[in-house]
Amino acid sequence: MARFRTWVGIAVAGALGVSLTACSSTGGKRAEDARKAAAAQGRAAVNTPRWTFAMITHSGDGDTFWDIVQSGAKQAAVKDNINFVYSHDDEAQQQAQLVDAAVDKKVDGIIVTLAKPDALKAAVARAEKAGIPVVTVNSGSQESKAFGALTHIGQDETIAGEAVGDELNRRGRKKALCVLHEQGNVGHEQRCDGVAKTFHGTVQKLYVNGTNMPDVQSAIEAKLQADKSVDSVVTLGAPYADTAVKAKGDAGSSAEVDTFDLNAKVAAELKDGTLGFAVDQQPYLQGYQAVDLLWLYKYNGDVLGGGKPVLTGPQIITKDQAGALAEYTQRGTR
Repeated sequence: MARFRTWVGIAVAGALGVSLTACSSTGGKRAEDARKAAAAQGRAAVNTPRWTFAMITHSGDGDTFWDIVQSGAKQAAVKDNINFVYSHDDEAQQQAQLVDAAVDKKVDGIIVTLAKPDALKAAVARAEKAGIPVVTVNSGSQESKAFGALTHIGQDETIAGEAVGDELNRRGRKKALCVLHEQGNVGHEQRCDGVAKTFHGTVQKLYVNGTNMPDVQSAIEAKLQADKSVDSVVTLGAPYADTAVKAKGDAGSSAEVDTFDLNAKVAAELKDGTLGFAVDQQPYLQGYQAVDLLWLYKYNGDVLGGGKPVLTGPQIITKDQAGALAEYTQRGTR
């Protein structure tokens, strides 16, 4: 029925394009573009089997980062004729159970994050034993190969942290507060440790409950009030950057707020100078490449990376680049 509706929509768009072309060349061009867009959203570019790929992440509810990851994965799934299924849980044991459920359903490929790798090891091994190819994405680059995954797609968290430390040095900062919003996430620890490795100043870690934004704001505010020497706050996710900005204001602090990851709000605040810089790991690309790589493996036995992670970041984004990226963040691809 869904395929029937899609073809009906394409036919209607085509008919509309013909009628508008008779009215004017401009109208005809717009209608043709609309028809092509409608067709692209509903038709695969290949005739390979309708495989099912499951993505299981450690995301909590309402995290815009994972909306962008899904956007890329879904676009690749349309192109590759893939039935894409997404699930998530920020509790590691629950995430592992979701992987087990995907194995039980005999999916054709699994994409999984390894934010807390020890809890996922057995589930990933079960998938491998069942002959289901696995790609790790976003977190778990150091464990991915050992767990038997085809490859890992994402940024190296330590390298990303080091890039932040270098940028803080360029900005003349002396004391940074690194805000960790998910305890036990190895990637978050690696980011903050990476900052400390290259930063010439002092780095302090602040652990907060990322599922409760008022508490996050209160914790950052209290720390800034207690220590006026903090001149930089580094958040590890885009949704927390604006919260840190509010905490800074309430604390009467002059600290610069910088963040990992990018979304429309972060791009706007970079452009107007509210934020200093952001570290983009290109989540759209992570989702897109994970699906596409699994398809390539199923279709042609292809594997990227040569045993090494396929890096999608880091890229430092400042006020100078934010304007050019605004369009992409608005459409949900950056």
